[in-house]
Amino acid sequence: MVQRFGILHYPGAQTSAVLGLRDMLEEASRLNTERGGKGPAFQVRILETEGGLPDSSAAWTALVLPPSLGSALPGDPTGVLTDWLRARHGEGALLCSVCAGAFLMAETGLLAGRPATTHWGLKAPFTQRFPEVHLDTDRILIDDGDLVTAGGLMAWVDLGLRLVDRFLGPEAMLATARHFLVDPGGREQRFYSTFAPVLGHGDAAVLKAQTWVQTHSGKKVDVPDMARSAGLGERTFQRRFHRATGMRPTEYLQHLRIGKARDLLERTDRAVEEIAWKVGYEDPGAFRKIFIRLMGLSPSDYRRRFAPRG
Repeated sequence: MVQRFGILHYPGAQTSAVLGLRDMLEEASRLNTERGGKGPAFQVRILETEGGLPDSSAAWTALVLPPSLGSALPGDPTGVLTDWLRARHGEGALLCSVCAGAFLMAETGLLAGRPATTHWGLKAPFTQRFPEVHLDTDRILIDDGDLVTAGGLMAWVDLGLRLVDRFLGPEAMLATARHFLVDPGGREQRFYSTFAPVLGHGDAAVLKAQTWVQTHSGKKVDVPDMARSAGLGERTFQRRFHRATGMRPTEYLQHLRIGKARDLLERTDRAVEEIAWKVGYEDPGAFRKIFIRLMGLSPSDYRRRFAPRG
């Protein structure tokens, strides 16, 4: 099995990030093969956007919008590139951005109502152009399932390690970090049980439901709601969803909500009851039971173990 990664080299893109990310992903794949690790091989291509669109026939695992240099912020006035990105996302490609690359991602409209990050110095122009995006420039990387955004110019390192972690596993990520002599930071605290939804299954209706639920998981959502978002009958939806993702819709929703709860427990001091409500649980007791079943410890114990100590 091969995972195909495309790095878009648009006008003004930071060439060192484009080449560095390619080298990191290719080297991670080589190291994983040499050590006998499980997982797919990586095929990485630099996609030039000047003079035409990249290949539309290829099935992309992930597409990356790198940082840009200079005072001009990246944009797509014709909408051609953002239409292409939106179409590839609709086919199941994971979309990623680093620093100012978030401006191009936001122009697709996919970040509306979603959390994202970019360079802290770009906060004002970004919020002015895209007020509907929930921007948090205090975070270096935000993995929101089908969309991943990373912060400053050098955050391509964090994104690269996250992609290795996601597709090859934590051991390969740590081996890659050691090889490149970069600090994986607190990633080993989060990697186990990290929920990474399957997106490249090829079922457009199921993917539509996955994208919909990603933006509604903090609300009262049930399986009939998910089926309606996919345009399918409930029984047909449940069968197709399980075949495409390997999970039942209710199980998928639980993993998604607990993943968001973990993030809030790690980086905020909100009460557990408030977090339960924030991620879509009206009953804090039910939230605690599901959290313990999936994570092996209570929300309070998780916070004590993994939240940064000030």
